Amino acid sequence: MANPKNPLLETVGGLPIFDRIEVEHIEPGLQEMLVSIKASLDSLEKNHQPTWAGLVEQLVELGEQWRPWGVVEHIKSVKDSAPLRAAYEKMLPAVVETSMRVSQSRPLYDGLVALRDSADFNALDAVQKRVIELAIRDANLAGVGLASDARRRFNAIQQRLSSLSTEFENHLLDATKAWSMILEDPADIEGLPPIAIQQAAQSARDAGDNQATNEKGPWRFTLAGPSYVEFMKHSPRRELRERMYRAYLTRASAGDMDNTPLIREMLVLRREMAGLLGFSTYAEQSLATKMAPDVAAIDGLIEELRCACWRPAQKELAELQAFARDQDAPEASAWQHWDTSFWAERMREKKFAYSDEEVRAYLSFDKVLDGLFGLFHTLFGVSVAAADGKTPVWHKDVRYFEIHNAGKPVASFYLDPYARPENKRGGAWMNECVGRSRRFAPVGADLRLPTAYICCNGTPPVNGKPSPMSFNEMETLFHELGHGLQHMLTQVDYDAVAGISNVEWDAVELASQFMENFCYEKNILRSLTAHVDTGEPMPDALIDKIIGGRNHLAATHMLRQLYFAKTDVELYHRYEPTSEKTPFQVQREVAQATQLLQPLPEDRFLCGFSHIFPGGYAAGYYSYKWAEVLSADAFGAFEEAGLDNTVAIGKVGRRFANTVLALGGSRPAMEVFESFRGRKPSIEALLRQRGLST
Repeated sequence: MANPKNPLLETVGGLPIFDRIEVEHIEPGLQEMLVSIKASLDSLEKNHQPTWAGLVEQLVELGEQWRPWGVVEHIKSVKDSAPLRAAYEKMLPAVVETSMRVSQSRPLYDGLVALRDSADFNALDAVQKRVIELAIRDANLAGVGLASDARRRFNAIQQRLSSLSTEFENHLLDATKAWSMILEDPADIEGLPPIAIQQAAQSARDAGDNQATNEKGPWRFTLAGPSYVEFMKHSPRRELRERMYRAYLTRASAGDMDNTPLIREMLVLRREMAGLLGFSTYAEQSLATKMAPDVAAIDGLIEELRCACWRPAQKELAELQAFARDQDAPEASAWQHWDTSFWAERMREKKFAYSDEEVRAYLSFDKVLDGLFGLFHTLFGVSVAAADGKTPVWHKDVRYFEIHNAGKPVASFYLDPYARPENKRGGAWMNECVGRSRRFAPVGADLRLPTAYICCNGTPPVNGKPSPMSFNEMETLFHELGHGLQHMLTQVDYDAVAGISNVEWDAVELASQFMENFCYEKNILRSLTAHVDTGEPMPDALIDKIIGGRNHLAATHMLRQLYFAKTDVELYHRYEPTSEKTPFQVQREVAQATQLLQPLPEDRFLCGFSHIFPGGYAAGYYSYKWAEVLSADAFGAFEEAGLDNTVAIGKVGRRFANTVLALGGSRPAMEVFESFRGRKPSIEALLRQRGLST
C-alpha cells in the first residue's frame, strides 16, 4: 500500500492544508522537499540554456519548490511549540545549506550573465531585464563569486546566523511568556479600563486559575502588547508600572534566555560576512539592495529629523512634567521612564477631553473591518468578501477573505488578528502565502492569484463580544493591510518582482504607513465606528478630539524612532564588535543625542530588538522614516485632491493602485514614486503632517 501524501506538501485550491499539518509532518515533508530541490538543481545546472525560457523560467520553477518551507516558517510564528521548534531547528541547517547551494550555483550564475550579455537580452521587456539583473546582483551578494575558502567561511557564517536568529526569537518569546504579574488586591487595579481588567482576569483563567473573575480577581498582567501597553498607560500605581517597565526592558537578557551573547556574535559575523563580499561594513552591504545611496544619506535624514524634533520634544517633556506637578504627583520631581506613558495619557485626556475607553466603545473589530473594506472600494475600486470555511486555517480566530475587482477575484488573505502570547510571536506583520504568477496559473485560469498572511496582536474578544480595538490597534490593522494590498493588487506577472518582492526595503513601508493616514480623516473614521451598545457612529465632537490629538507628543515619538534607527546604523556601520565596548554602550551613546530621558543602567532593550537582529531590518531600521517621507508625500496627493471628495480621491487612489501597488519591484522604487507623484519626494510633507514645520 502506498504511503499517504504528506499534508505539508499538499494544497487545496493552491493553499496549505493548515488543519491537517502536524508537527510529525514537518521533518519528512522538508526532507522530501530538499531531495526534490537538489534533483532539480542538478538537472538545471547540466541542461539549462541561457535564455528566458531555458533558464529564468526554470529558476522560477525551482523557487516554487520552496513553498513548504514558507508554510513551516509561518506555522512557527503563529503556533509555536516545543516539538515544532525541535523539528524546525533540526531541519534548519539542511534548508540553509540547500538554499546557499542554489544561490551560489556558478553554472546558473554564468548562464544569467551570458543571457544578460547576449542579443536575446535586448529583445526582452524592461521587467524581464530587471528580473535578470536583480538575480545576478543577488547571486553576487550570496557569495557566488567567492573563492573556495572564502565561500566555505561565508556559508558557515550564514548557517550560524540562521541558528542565532532562531535562538534569539525563541528566547524573546519564552521570556515574554515566562513573566507575569499577579494582582489580588482590587486597589491595585483601580484606574484601569474595564477591558484591561477583563483581559487580566481571562489571562488568569487561561493560566489555570479557573476561579478568577473580573470583579474579584486575581488579575494577571503580562508583557504581551495589549496587556503591557494598557497597564503602563492607565495604572496609577507607580511602583507597579516600574515593575512592568523594568521587566519589559530586560526581557531575554538573563539566564538561559539571554540574548546578549547572541547580539555580539551576530554583529561580529555580519561584519565579517560583509568583508568577504568586499564591503567595509554590514551597513554598506545592506544598502546594496536599498534606495538610500550610502550611509551618509541615512545620517543626513536622521539628523535633519532630529534637529526638527529636539526643541519641540524638550517643550513636550516640560509641559508633561508641569502637568504632573499640577496634579500634585510626587513623580514630577523625580521623573522616570515608567511615568511618561501614564501622564501622557492623563494629559491627552484632559487636553483633548476623551479617553481610550471612550474610543474603544466605538471601535468594534467587525465594524472597523467593514469600514476599512469600504475604504478599499472607494480608493482602489476593489471589494472584499468574507470567505470563511473556503480554505483551512490554523486557529479558530483566523478569518479568510477574497478581494474582487469588477466582479472578478484578484487576491485573497488570511487575517489572524489577536494576541496569543503562549504561542504567537509579538508584533504585527504581513507575509506572502503565494504570489501572483502567470506560470503557476491553475488549469483553466490565466493567473495564480496572490494570497497574503495578515497577522496582528490585538485585544482578543471577551465574553463572546467583538474585540474592542484601541486606536493604535486599528492603525496597526490599516498598516498591515497596506502591506497586504501591495502584495495582493500587484499587476506584475513575474514572481521575482511581483508585489513586495524586490521592492527596496526602505520603500517597503510606503504603502503600509500611507494607509495609516486615513485613520485620522473625519468621514473615514466615522465610517469605521459603531457604539458597542447603541450602534451609533462616533460623534463628530469625539472625532475632532482624536484628530486634534494626533500630534500629541509627536516630537517625542519621532525621537524614539530616530533613537532606534541611529542605534542600528551605529552598530552595523561604526561599531567595532570585537572591541571591549559593548553594544549597550553604543546604545547609550546614541541615547545622549536622541533621548531626553537616558536609559536605565540595567536597560537591555537590544535583547528584545528583534527587528535588527533576527528580523529583516538589520542596518535598515531607518527604513521606517525613509518610507514615512514617501508615504506622507504620497498622502499629500489625496489631500490636494480633497479628502471630502470621494470621486476625486477615487481617481487619485486608482493612480496609486496602478503605480505603487501595481508595479511592485518591477521598477526602482524612486521611479515608481515619481510615476505616482510626478516628482521626487519631499520631507516637508512629513514635517507638516507631524506639526514640526518651521
